[in-house]
Amino acid sequence: MAQAGIQLDREKFCCSVCLDLLKDPVTIPCGHSYCMSCIKSFWDGEDEKKIHSCPQCRQTFTPRPVLMKNTMLADLVEELKKTGLQAAPADHCYAGPEDVACDVCTGRKLKALKSCLVCLVSYCENHLQPHYDAAQLKKHKLVDPSKKLQENVCSRHDEVMKIFCRTDQLCICYLCSVDEHKGHDTVSAAAERTERQRELGGSRQKTQQRIHDCKKVMKVLQQELKAISRSADKAVEDSEKIFTELIRLIQKRSSDVKQQIRSQQETEVSRVKELQEKLTQEVTELKEKDIKLEYLSHTEDDTQFLQNYSSLSCVNRSVELPSTKSRPLQYFEDVITALSEVRNKLQDVLSEKWPKILRTVTEVDALLSQQLRTREEFLQYACQITLDPNTAHPWMVLSEGNRKATTVENINMIHFMSSTRFIRTYQVLSRQSLTGRCYFEVEWDALVTIAVAYKNISRSGTDEASAFGYNDKSWALYCVLSSECQFRHNSISTPVSRLQSYKVGVFLDHRAGILSFYSVSETMTLLHRVQTTFTQPLYAGLALHFSRGDNATICELK
Repeated sequence: MAQAGIQLDREKFCCSVCLDLLKDPVTIPCGHSYCMSCIKSFWDGEDEKKIHSCPQCRQTFTPRPVLMKNTMLADLVEELKKTGLQAAPADHCYAGPEDVACDVCTGRKLKALKSCLVCLVSYCENHLQPHYDAAQLKKHKLVDPSKKLQENVCSRHDEVMKIFCRTDQLCICYLCSVDEHKGHDTVSAAAERTERQRELGGSRQKTQQRIHDCKKVMKVLQQELKAISRSADKAVEDSEKIFTELIRLIQKRSSDVKQQIRSQQETEVSRVKELQEKLTQEVTELKEKDIKLEYLSHTEDDTQFLQNYSSLSCVNRSVELPSTKSRPLQYFEDVITALSEVRNKLQDVLSEKWPKILRTVTEVDALLSQQLRTREEFLQYACQITLDPNTAHPWMVLSEGNRKATTVENINMIHFMSSTRFIRTYQVLSRQSLTGRCYFEVEWDALVTIAVAYKNISRSGTDEASAFGYNDKSWALYCVLSSECQFRHNSISTPVSRLQSYKVGVFLDHRAGILSFYSVSETMTLLHRVQTTFTQPLYAGLALHFSRGDNATICELK
């Protein structure tokens, strides 16, 4: 308890400026006491105003009071020092780099407890006390410590900005309101705050609703991710089973055919060998008979000749000889013919159905790709695209700010040969790369291929290497009005819906791996969608196909 009493006494003898025990204490006319050096430094800063005040109660003095050491206080302070207690506050009370410091403290500053919007000064706990004690200071508005107090002061008039100009939507001071803002719709900052406070409630409600909607969609998206993965895994598993069954069926049929061929081979070989044995035996018997006939032919006794001739002249046929007339012999060739027919039919079925299978894979609907419906929604992702003349085929001319490509009369290509130009195909790439979400539109007058491609697509190689859609570096839509269009990638063509206008919109979500083509008219009609993984930035591409004068334009979207 004694220690607590000593601590209380010590605090009463601390300077409210440096917050340390008084050094050479002086008492000013209002009754507050300070270190002589502290109050001198404080008043030195007020000399220009020629009015000096108390740091605590703000009472002013004119002229500057003469300071005399208060010997009684000095003796009491010395007694306190003999107790060995330190007057300095704990380190955690001092202001750090991130804290708001007390503007009144000298030396090492304490943390501010409040900031005054009238004084435009931040105070620590000790220096704030007058705002709780003095009647004229109690009316001041105190807020949490702020480093932005000086932003409330008009830079032109050095006055607190307490007025809001609705005309210019600016905070101003009183002098501004009668000067450059004269005649404007002005109200007090407090009144405008009250009005905006009501609006803020609505804004918060909309913000919270948006947060709620976003969380709801995120939850749905999380569920969709799981559903997509489950569906894809099941599709892969089931497709493997189906292909395994097909392979097993073909292998079984192959085994059956092989077994049937070998069985029939044994039957036919057995039949032929049996015939060979019978014929061999018959030939042996006939040779013996021929010897006897030859012997008979040399018999001179007529009676003997005649008696033996009748028994030897008859030729016995133990086996019916097969026909040996010239004709192509058919063994198992018909089996190969029949199997070839089956193979060709299977290939025809796969050729007919395979694009449909691929299309069903690429047309899987995901929530993200289904969010955009109207052209206005797509236009929020509009990107400004220009064509790169350094990539254009020599027989293509760019115009309209490098947005339009036109084929021209044949010219000597040798003057335009470059490693960056397309040489074999009438193609051109955009100057800008496409990343994130991008949307652009293309108009044309005849035939056009609209594509996106990696920058390292071949410029002078074979058609398969450089033509849009015929390699793994490009994705292309071959467009012709009122006729079936084709989507091509890596030389695989997929038929798509007929176009209804000479304008196609292209939407790319690079990160999600979604590429969609739309027929643009009064509505957005999906032509084809690709779901894949893009490993490089993409570039827009145009390819023209026929005679001079054909053209296509990247639309300028606003």
